[in-house]
Amino acid sequence: MKIITKMYLASIVFSLTTTIAMAQGLGNPPPPMPPPPPGLPIDTPVLIVLALGLIYGVIKTIQIKRA
Repeated sequence: MKIITKMYLASIVFSLTTTIAMAQGLGNPPPPMPPPPPGLPIDTPVLIVLALGLIYGVIKTIQIKRA
């Protein structure tokens, strides 16, 4: 690339960066989110399905090894 082309490209990138920075605004940022409630957010049915899947996988693995 020629130097002039590089200068045009740098000028365009600088202008776009400045425009985006100005569009952000100078207002105060929103307050942070409150902390999550204590404990894991995993419901009982999800744990049951995971346990059934694990049992099913073990049974299928044993059946494949026997065949």
